[in-house]
Amino acid sequence: MTTTQSAKAQLLRSLHTPGTPLALANAWDVASARVIESAGASAIATTSAGVAWSLGSPDGDVLARDQALGLISRVAAAVAVPVTADIEGGYGQDAAEVAETITGVLAAGAVGVNIEDGTRAPDELATRLAVARRSAERAGVELFLNARVDTYLLGLGDPATRLEETLARARRYVDAGADGIFVPGVSDTATIAALAEDVSVPLNVMAGPGAPSVAELGALGVARVSLGPGVAQAAYAAARRAARELFDTGDYDSLSGGITFPELNALLSESR
Repeated sequence: MTTTQSAKAQLLRSLHTPGTPLALANAWDVASARVIESAGASAIATTSAGVAWSLGSPDGDVLARDQALGLISRVAAAVAVPVTADIEGGYGQDAAEVAETITGVLAAGAVGVNIEDGTRAPDELATRLAVARRSAERAGVELFLNARVDTYLLGLGDPATRLEETLARARRYVDAGADGIFVPGVSDTATIAALAEDVSVPLNVMAGPGAPSVAELGALGVARVSLGPGVAQAAYAAARRAARELFDTGDYDSLSGGITFPELNALLSESR
């Protein structure tokens, strides 16, 4: 751990304030991270889906750990703000392999991670979180450990008891060492308010079209708002529109409004 990494870890932790959420437009490569940073980001979060797609893999614990760590290292070296990495389920088959992933993430320069439960049993993620916490403590880094609860995103269990199950998982994950709880897939204000009231650590939600604004989410008690893979999806949609226009009509109007070549080139020329 370096003094700079320690300072970034403390800064990332301080940015999680209920009422004034940390807003994260998730990046998937160095260029997107530099563009997002230049737009005013106070931290950079990666999107595991966007990272996997950019490296030729589908999302869902398919990407090789070394590829993920290489991307995290490049992003962390390219920006001046703290980096938190989405590492899916931990890029490992068991707790020991997750510990190796965390060691690699910290060596890459990141100071936060997301680890998700997905369809795993809650006890399995709790074990992974506990191992991640111990690994960070051994490295001397105040890693911000964000536990993702996928009950709403994946529609797990009985809808009538989903909130109760989500809160039970959140308590289990906090006890295991989580610093934050991420509940993607929920946008109705009543559920978000209930989560914010009962989750004892900073609450993270994923936003997109139709979701409450960042200010509205802050008023509900949310401490972190992520766009997840949304920015990457929009970028790939722009590529598809340009290609279809070129192939179908031979026109190029969809290229208007892009970042200019000199501006984008300059962003990648600046040293960090």
